[in-house]
Amino acid sequence: MKNYFLFFSGLLLLIISCKTQEKNDMQPMNLADEEKATAMANDTVRIANDELEYEIIIIDPGFNSWLYSRARPRGYYNQQYFETKNKLWVTQWNIRAMQPQRYGDLYLMAIDYEPHIDYGYEVNYMLYNYLVYFQLTTGQRLGGIVPQF
Repeated sequence: MKNYFLFFSGLLLLIISCKTQEKNDMQPMNLADEEKATAMANDTVRIANDELEYEIIIIDPGFNSWLYSRARPRGYYNQQYFETKNKLWVTQWNIRAMQPQRYGDLYLMAIDYEPHIDYGYEVNYMLYNYLVYFQLTTGQRLGGIVPQF
């Protein structure tokens, strides 16, 4: 009888010690969790020219960190340079967006970029940098020379 008691006591202790720990929502996040949360919050970039009522919303993990770490600083190129590159690359992008059976799901939607509209420096800068980032990270070429940062 004593052996049964010891056996069941040991089994009970084993079961109790294997209980999973519940995560307390009040516990502070560790540094890795905070960095992940910040990265997720920073995955969306909104660029707007409120005077002209145009905006670009970029939802792409990694773009924001790439922009701040590898992109050329504002003022490195002028607006005309950005407009020239953007016209070429957006035209090719939109052609590919209309042919998903040929190019796959990389080009989910067309970019509404009108060459005769002055979107301002900031909108052109961000669109240009996103298209450079896209080409460098996916290996796609939209035409012309892509800067190798």
